[in-house]
Amino acid sequence: MARWTGEWLSGSYTGLNTGDAEPPRWRGERLGLPQDGPGSVAGGSPRLLAFVLDLVLASLLTSLFIRPALQDTAAMQNYNLASIAVWAVITVLPVAFFGFTPGMAAVRIRVARLDGKSMVGIWRAVVRAALTFLLIPAAVRNADGRSWLDRLTNTVVVRLR
Repeated sequence: MARWTGEWLSGSYTGLNTGDAEPPRWRGERLGLPQDGPGSVAGGSPRLLAFVLDLVLASLLTSLFIRPALQDTAAMQNYNLASIAVWAVITVLPVAFFGFTPGMAAVRIRVARLDGKSMVGIWRAVVRAALTFLLIPAAVRNADGRSWLDRLTNTVVVRLR
């Protein structure tokens, strides 16, 4: 079990994937990304803020069509399901075609493919959204600052400035 978790626990870099004995000097160094500035790995705070902004936007857009009734459980269940559907749309489509959600654009981060292609693609965006919905795969990151969903889709979230 320690071999499996060793890379994901902070401060316990073992070099299992690269054969390196030393930990990387900055997040993304092994990926060929710069230490700072545009193209460097985005930290957890901007990613979390972008996620919250996307949730708020989805809720506001849903409120345009469904009136939230806090006292009515059935109405709120419908509202919440509609909000999740709106969140999925504003997450999957922009990431697939442009590489960022509205929240990501606001905090100046984007999803980039490691193979250098410009579009993330629809299947990668769907997988990223599905795993983000589960929260844990998006929260656990390795020494390069990549979450499980980044590793599964061969992507990385980088800064735009």
